[in-house]
Amino acid sequence: MGVAQRGFEGTTLGSRPAGFPPLSMRAEMSPGFSGFDNRREYWIYLFGRLRPGTSLEGAATTINAVYRGILNEVEASLQQGMSEQTMAQFRSKEIVLERGGRGQSSVHSEVRTPLILLFAVTGVVLLIACANIANLLLARGATRSREMAVRLSLGASRRRVLAQLLTESLVLALLGAVASLLVAQWTLSLIGSLLPPEAVGRFDLTLQPRVVAFSALLATGTAFLFGIFPALHSTRPELISTIRAGVAQITGSRTAERFRSTLVTTQMALSMVLLVSAGLFLRSLSNISRIDLGLAADDLVVFEIAPELNGYEPGRSQILFRQLEEELAALPGVTGVTAAMVPVLAGNSWGTDVRVEGFEAGPDVDINSRYNEVGAGYFSALGIPLLSGREFTPADAEGTASVAVVNEAFLRKFGLGRDAVGQRFGTGRGEDLDIEIVGVVQNASYSDVKEEVPPLFFTPYLQNGRLGVMSFYVRAGGDPQSILRAIPGVVARLDPNLPVANLKTLPQQIRENVFLDRMISTLSTAFAFVATLLAAVGLYGVLAYTVAQRTREIGVRMALGADPRRVRGMVLRKVAVFLAVGGALGLLAALGIGRLAESLLFGLEGDDPAVGAAAALLLILVALAAGYLPADRASRIDPMQALRHE
Repeated sequence: MGVAQRGFEGTTLGSRPAGFPPLSMRAEMSPGFSGFDNRREYWIYLFGRLRPGTSLEGAATTINAVYRGILNEVEASLQQGMSEQTMAQFRSKEIVLERGGRGQSSVHSEVRTPLILLFAVTGVVLLIACANIANLLLARGATRSREMAVRLSLGASRRRVLAQLLTESLVLALLGAVASLLVAQWTLSLIGSLLPPEAVGRFDLTLQPRVVAFSALLATGTAFLFGIFPALHSTRPELISTIRAGVAQITGSRTAERFRSTLVTTQMALSMVLLVSAGLFLRSLSNISRIDLGLAADDLVVFEIAPELNGYEPGRSQILFRQLEEELAALPGVTGVTAAMVPVLAGNSWGTDVRVEGFEAGPDVDINSRYNEVGAGYFSALGIPLLSGREFTPADAEGTASVAVVNEAFLRKFGLGRDAVGQRFGTGRGEDLDIEIVGVVQNASYSDVKEEVPPLFFTPYLQNGRLGVMSFYVRAGGDPQSILRAIPGVVARLDPNLPVANLKTLPQQIRENVFLDRMISTLSTAFAFVATLLAAVGLYGVLAYTVAQRTREIGVRMALGADPRRVRGMVLRKVAVFLAVGGALGLLAALGIGRLAESLLFGLEGDDPAVGAAAALLLILVALAAGYLPADRASRIDPMQALRHE
């Protein structure tokens, strides 16, 4: 009936709808949806435009005056199984108004912590890089001391020389910023490879002008900020008098030396922070990878079809599902085929209240259970062990006695023993216990890899003649790639107009289920590697410069009897000081990062001592490797050449 304005993508962040059907078509657009049938299902988001001059608080007062009447006079009488206390809370509820500019998405709260952490990590790497540049500019300025003194003595103003040095810093920053655009595009491509396919289309993973402009401004600011001290030091007023005094090597003031040492110590501390952060996320990801999912995911292919969205009536959909199972089972190399209403580990979750035989349910007692409607042979095809009873067969069809298989969590929640086979339960708020438990299966992950397995019961999808969407599972006897290629052709033979959705292997589905953990672990590890490498280069540069500046001193020491081992120890002691101070500060800062990241970690605390020890050991090894070369070079100095050193 119409075309929306270009750029409008709905009111949900991260969702890019191609069309906007009426709300009354929700059931037709979402097969299985029953939200119109029960007034007690509250699922609609409301948007309203404020009348000019009306405040958000004033609108909330007006709306809630109406809402309280509806809540107390209509809704309260419909509630069941509530205690007096819970009913009082229900009656006192209010509609909360928020600014609608950001939509009603939960993405803001979900990604807030990960993005803050990644932004902080990026800032830390930037600081380490800037510290390196400042140290290199100091060293370069020291080697150009005579040049700067000559320029000043010939009449150049200090302001003009400062402008030249800062211009050099800005050119250096500009070159680095241009090169970084390529790295940024690679990073975005890496992020895209870690995101689920459906999420890639929701976010614009390209370099955007505003971000490039922000980065350019940041590069300019850091170039000025970290270039100003080396420039000031290289043009200090006493430079000319120092040269006139005949000093052979201008090593710079103690202020510059302390500044260089502070920068290296800071690099060590920041590297420790990033190493601990990367270690926490890597160990968390390792814990996730060791979770016992309770099923055999290897060699299992999954895909989804939705014939209801193609105009199929429910009865015709049932016929198609059975035909598709038969066609898939006939493929070469297929050892098992089954189907399910709720795809496993896809983030979907369906639930309902249940009444279980022998279980006392009073007010405010949680009687909810997750559920799934599955095909015959579902548990054997997915490798979920059957503990007692039987699983479903093609005979469990519409018109036969209602049966169910439950998991161990269901038994524990509702006080059933392992001999639960034969007991009965019902769904909803009615009194009938019309479903018989015919089997018990081992706990297996349901919607999320990291979540605890919920109470769960399964019913045969063949007993529900209203299903219009189904996920299918095909177990391959060998390489699943041939099955992946064959499935679209099998579906096309039954209906060439029926699209195949979410075709993938179950291991791929599992990886996508924990994509956020994988993305944070990968990026934090990469940043930690870059930061540690930069810190090592910075440490090497400072020590090499120090050794070069102290060549005559080292030559005198060796001429007076100092052996190479003692000279190496003198240099490595500086490394030890940098490590001790920087490492201790870094560990303290890492504790704060760990507390912030605890909500993203799985199976460990943010102050895990093993991770801290491993990070410290790695930093020590890297620092010693970076410091050994200058130390070894110092121990090989020839005393006679050193004494003639200019």
